[in-house]
Amino acid sequence: MLAVLTFILLPVVKSQRTRESRNASKPTTVYDVRAFGARGDGKSVDTRAINSAIDAASVAGGGTVHFPAGTYLSFSIHLRSNITLYLDQGATILAADPKEAKGSYDLPEPNQWDMYQDFGHSHWHNSLIWGENIENVSILGPGLIDGKGLTRRSPRPRRPVQTGDRPTTLGGGQTNVRQQSPLGEDDPVEVMNGLGNKAIGLKLCRNVILRDFSILNGGHFALLATGVDNLTIDNLKVDTNRDGFDIDCCRQVHISNSSVNSPNDDAIVLKSSYALGFQRATENVTITACSVSGYDIGSLLDATYKRNVKEAPDRDGPTGRLKFGTESNGGFRNITISDIVFDHCRGLALETVDGGLLEDVTITNITMRDVQNSPIFLRLGSRMRGPAGIPVGELRRVIISNVIAYNADPRYASIISGIPGHDVEDVKLSNIRIYYQGGGTKEQAGVEPPEKETNYPEPSMFGVLPAYGFFIRHAKGIQLNNVEVSYINTDFRPAFALEDVKGADFFRVKARKAEGALLFSLKNVSNFSVQQSQPIADARIERIEQKKF
Repeated sequence: MLAVLTFILLPVVKSQRTRESRNASKPTTVYDVRAFGARGDGKSVDTRAINSAIDAASVAGGGTVHFPAGTYLSFSIHLRSNITLYLDQGATILAADPKEAKGSYDLPEPNQWDMYQDFGHSHWHNSLIWGENIENVSILGPGLIDGKGLTRRSPRPRRPVQTGDRPTTLGGGQTNVRQQSPLGEDDPVEVMNGLGNKAIGLKLCRNVILRDFSILNGGHFALLATGVDNLTIDNLKVDTNRDGFDIDCCRQVHISNSSVNSPNDDAIVLKSSYALGFQRATENVTITACSVSGYDIGSLLDATYKRNVKEAPDRDGPTGRLKFGTESNGGFRNITISDIVFDHCRGLALETVDGGLLEDVTITNITMRDVQNSPIFLRLGSRMRGPAGIPVGELRRVIISNVIAYNADPRYASIISGIPGHDVEDVKLSNIRIYYQGGGTKEQAGVEPPEKETNYPEPSMFGVLPAYGFFIRHAKGIQLNNVEVSYINTDFRPAFALEDVKGADFFRVKARKAEGALLFSLKNVSNFSVQQSQPIADARIERIEQKKF
């Protein structure tokens, strides 16, 4: 009997030893940062151990660098090609504070083009996690990136100004003199040496996946991706003290299922700066099933959604919106946005002010509550922060549909505005309901908003507007179909004010009207029509210098 059992078991044991031998000869594809010396205790600086694990995986041809549960205090982490960082449940990468921990972040690399955008957009190495000229990279897992030790400052370069080369103010081309910034933008750039001001910085990369993790207090940018192609962002939660996602000069970008809370700056923003030294469009982008908000910092991740924040970048209150611009040298094209929730933040903004083309954009299924400024803001301007000789850009072929907005700021209406000689073109708005707070006066109905052609684009730059619903100026080929505007408190301004508009069709449009108030104010308008818009009779006007009705 024993001989029979031995005969049966020996092949099994031999087979098991063969498998063990074969597995032992295989290079590992998972690199635990603790095996490279990381403590994960939140006190010891683990930068060297983390980068050693990444380097080992890179030398082996790629693999996953694993962060088990723990808190990993670190300065700059260097991404490599063919690497995945996996943050396990309970794992936190904690940005170290140079004032408290031994070490510093990588120095901001030189950039001869930094005069054309602020410091934050011009540098990537001074980040908690950064990669340049790499491919096939992922950051995955349910863990957290905590930017506690990052700064949100982004000083403006102080360089001689050559006449005609760029605006004399680098902060956005405003004509007014800026006061000292509470965020430190007016400091000399040398103050940033050794500091980190981004959670993740990526430059000229391709095939990047960011999925499932959370970011708290990401510094000036939770993510700055410049010149990144084939970028996927999915199921992230970002609760940050300035910008959330800055997608700059990128192509083939897909953002989905993410929540971004950023009361002090923009949540999801597409840009096309001159930071790479040439014009490059941000194009072929989808953004879907996301939410943006301006709650108190930290109250997204702890699900309290508090709204007591006092601090804001300007008088417009919490930011937290989805925006194209402000950096817009290369332009934006072939972009679709759908199923986005705005809450307690500014509205949707499409801006091109630095010479880029903004064209071929579709936006649908948007819901907004407690909008802090214009629910819809389309701006073509001429700030022209870039090399001399570039012409003013164009904003055209935009479709926005299926929008509901409630409790919107009563001062600024929704805005479609070009500048003299440069029209916003071919914009179609349909199936839109906007409920403003109201409260506008008859005196405000007569104001004439300034042009502010070279200003940093923000709805408040025009001041209180002469319409409560839509203000349209320097535009052509505008269509409103099944659009309804109303107010909560009585507003004596017209619902719609149009100036220097060539071709405007209003079809099945409804607007609430106070007793004695008007619905339309037209000035220098041609090819205007209104149909099936009770109580106004159908009308077509070939040209009118001024008319109110």
